Amino acid sequence: MKIGCPTEIKPQEFRVGMTPDAAREAVNHGHQVLIQKDAGMGSGFSDEDYTTAGAHIIATAEEIFATADMIVKVKEPQAVERKMLRPDQLLFTYLHLAPDPEQTHDLLESGCTAIAYETVTDDRGGLPLLAPMSEVAGRLAPQVGAWTLQKANGGRGVLMGGVPGVAPAKVVVIGGGVVGTHAAKIAAGMGADVTVLDRSLNRLKYLDDVFGRDFKNQYSTAGATLDLVRQADMVIGAVLIPGAAAPKLISRAQLSEMKPGAAIVDVAIDQGGCFETSKATTHGDPIYNVDGVMHYCVANMPGAVARTSTIALGNATMPFMLALADKGWRQACADDPHLLNGLNVHAGQLTYYAVGKALGIDVVSPSLAVKQ
Repeated sequence: MKIGCPTEIKPQEFRVGMTPDAAREAVNHGHQVLIQKDAGMGSGFSDEDYTTAGAHIIATAEEIFATADMIVKVKEPQAVERKMLRPDQLLFTYLHLAPDPEQTHDLLESGCTAIAYETVTDDRGGLPLLAPMSEVAGRLAPQVGAWTLQKANGGRGVLMGGVPGVAPAKVVVIGGGVVGTHAAKIAAGMGADVTVLDRSLNRLKYLDDVFGRDFKNQYSTAGATLDLVRQADMVIGAVLIPGAAAPKLISRAQLSEMKPGAAIVDVAIDQGGCFETSKATTHGDPIYNVDGVMHYCVANMPGAVARTSTIALGNATMPFMLALADKGWRQACADDPHLLNGLNVHAGQLTYYAVGKALGIDVVSPSLAVKQ
């Protein structure tokens, strides 16, 4: 199989879809790897690193899209990239289709087959290709939130850990999954007063058993959430419904009850965000003010630490990428129901229920699509 990896073109996106190690593994499996010139530079990988691994350096994205059987990326294809997809091509990347009708329409129109990292599952009920970036984003969230809280950036001017005689920042993390747990660990490590909200009693018991001395937890009712948000200096949104649009947990009206200069970090922004006032931003212009509350809603947060993120993602995606290349997508999905769960689009048909529900589009069973 010809596996193509173009340079990411989303603003301030420095990650790359394949590491040199992943390229070497694919070459050792008998595949041809095509890397766009300088695609790895933002993550600290040179063209020489890829050629040493046996990959071929290609000058333009157009050549890669025209030649490759499978396109491996990080972020969802941008409009110019979607125009280059074709019916016999496999796309393997993050998609986040539920809040993005324009991308969904273009992928359906292209006729390509698209497998989304964020909906591939594992036998423990987890999301193994989303987890590495959730870990990175969770650990980044208190860091960028602390920066947003600085007065020069419009924040309250509150130090996360306080100082002797001055109370630390109050941080509320909504969602106790992978993102929320990592966010709470880092925020607590910075000395903040942290509370995690979740609606799973089993998850809350786990957090209490493992992290009970580091941060608090509370069952997430609408009333409890609002009470804590009113007191918070920082609120981190970390709620995920796999493949679906994120639920809106804080309304515009409730936002006005927050402290002036409080910071919101919406890690769920890829799935539409969990605050009514959230809108995607970039690393170049990351924050904005609504009713005196500072919003940090960068849609590709892990891109800020591109090398760490690329290596972590490459470790997770490599086995699936090799299975798709070795067997072809139909056989690979037929053999692995967890990889089949990643199938979102095939031959002009939507194959993921939560996306169809969010966008009002009819859905074909993925197992049926494999047989077409």
